[in-house]
Amino acid sequence: MSSISSILNSGLSGLNAAQAGMATTQHNIANANTPGYSMQQIVQAANTAQYTGSGFIGQGTDVTTVQRVYNDFLNTQLLQAQSQASQLGTYQTQVTQIDNLLGSTATGLSSALQGFFNSMNTVASSPNSVPARQSLLSSAQSLTTQFQSLSQQLTSISTGLNGQIRTSVSTVNSLAQQIATLNQSIVSAQATGQPPNDLLDQRDQLVSQLNQQIKATVVKQSDGSYNVFVGSGQSLVVGNQAFGLTTVPSLTDPTRTEVAYTANGTTIPLQQSSIQGGVLGGLLAFRDQSLNPALNALGQVAIGVATSVNQQNQLGQDLNGALGGNIFTVSSPVVNAASNNAGNAVISASISNSNALTTSDYTLKFNGGTSYTLTRLSDNTVTAISALPQTVDGVTLNLSSGSAVAGDTFLIRPTVMGAQSIAMATNDPAKIAAAAPILASAALTNTGSGVIGNGSVVPPAPPNANLQTSVSITFTSPTTFTVSGAVPAVAGTVAYASGQTISYNGWTTQLSGTPAAGDVFNIAANINGTGDNRNALLMAGLQNQNTLSGGTSSFQGAYAQLVAQIGNTTSAITQSSTTQTTMVNQLVQTQQSVSGVNLDQEAANLMRYQRAYQAAGKAIQVANTLFDTLLTLR
Repeated sequence: MSSISSILNSGLSGLNAAQAGMATTQHNIANANTPGYSMQQIVQAANTAQYTGSGFIGQGTDVTTVQRVYNDFLNTQLLQAQSQASQLGTYQTQVTQIDNLLGSTATGLSSALQGFFNSMNTVASSPNSVPARQSLLSSAQSLTTQFQSLSQQLTSISTGLNGQIRTSVSTVNSLAQQIATLNQSIVSAQATGQPPNDLLDQRDQLVSQLNQQIKATVVKQSDGSYNVFVGSGQSLVVGNQAFGLTTVPSLTDPTRTEVAYTANGTTIPLQQSSIQGGVLGGLLAFRDQSLNPALNALGQVAIGVATSVNQQNQLGQDLNGALGGNIFTVSSPVVNAASNNAGNAVISASISNSNALTTSDYTLKFNGGTSYTLTRLSDNTVTAISALPQTVDGVTLNLSSGSAVAGDTFLIRPTVMGAQSIAMATNDPAKIAAAAPILASAALTNTGSGVIGNGSVVPPAPPNANLQTSVSITFTSPTTFTVSGAVPAVAGTVAYASGQTISYNGWTTQLSGTPAAGDVFNIAANINGTGDNRNALLMAGLQNQNTLSGGTSSFQGAYAQLVAQIGNTTSAITQSSTTQTTMVNQLVQTQQSVSGVNLDQEAANLMRYQRAYQAAGKAIQVANTLFDTLLTLR
């Protein structure tokens, strides 16, 4: 009887094990396409054998647990690769917009710049032509419109970026809350002694989705829960408690949305560079490394064009015989005091030298007394300032009013509004100062070989009265001359050498050759100079002069450098994104080869468990027949 009972119990255990195997196999098949699902399998162990005089007789099998096929190392690798791929993909999508915008012949700036200087050359060819002057103003208007359009589109991208950052932060918070909820369910379920495989898969899938939004570090706890950290170690999930990120306006730039951390009702601004990986890391990297520099670089070109043309026009004479004025309006640097400043100081900034401007933003920090520290954010170059006003990189800083408290900071953006704010300062074609306001000449009675140059006004232009005062240079010998009409007056004789530069009353010219005693040279106001093109030629020549970035770049050169830089970044990011995506796909295949459901394998398992089930059933049938036989023997 005991042998029959043993056969019956063993058969029953085999029947139950086969049934569990078929149920688990069917569960695998049903979830073959479920994202994040890991293949499950039953774990069997032999029951304790029963001792008999003939030895130990087996008592069948027992299903000790159902485990998921899971590899921590592969999963961690995949999470890191997915986070990086998501960041690169996001960056690539965003920077392509700028590349297409700036590099296009239709929307770019190159054709508008060329058109403006072509029109300036036309005025230089026909300085008294009103239609040519009107065409120049039309080209100038087109140039300002193009600057403004590009700036508005870049600003629109920045505004849209703020919305995407808020959306990503909201997604991060939602995923964190779901992970915390699953943590609690998993801890409760594991108290039974068995792993809740489906809940574990769901949590890992949420962690994967979280890493596609922001790089997260996961630390598994002894109770089975996950602690999740982001940024520079901020706790996003601890056990069943979820903390959150939030978005706040930048302390120094209210138009810029930044990511902050919230805990126990307190909002703590984060170092934006500490946020890496995922969509959020890609958006922030794109803004700091490509978008803002592009906006600043475009503004630098706009300020350079407007300032250089204005300055040269001011050195010329218009059709009305007056000194020229501004053709363009030029923006001032933007200065924002941090919203948490304790003092009420107002810092102002002005552009003193457009040639020395960089494309960087700056942070000014008050140290106490009259001391400040200025940090150029593009390369973290620090300039110690003992007192204001102070000029750095072509920008003059001054304390306009109020007083600062040690620790107060200010964000200074010299060129950010350059392209957006450029506009026409005049629409009067007569205001184009194509002529030079002075005219140099040699007396017809001169007998020496002395030659005087055309002369030019020394910037900044002096009052018009000075330029209209005639100056006569009379040689008393081949090596000396006297000057009359100079302001202030020049007494006595002046030594002369061929090629000498002579400057009086706000102009400069050059004398060369060997004048004879009694030779006279005159510099007088340019009366009736409507056909004079000397200043127009100088303005046209600005196109090829290196007037930006410390005299290293022309207008077109600076813009071409911006386009090339964005293009190179786009190309590099695209290549990196493609490579990273390929790596992710390979890791997914490797991970799925371990944890993924193989339908062919599951079909074979289903047949195997079916045969085992049938065999166990047959064993039970045999035991039942034996038992019936014993009963008939009685």
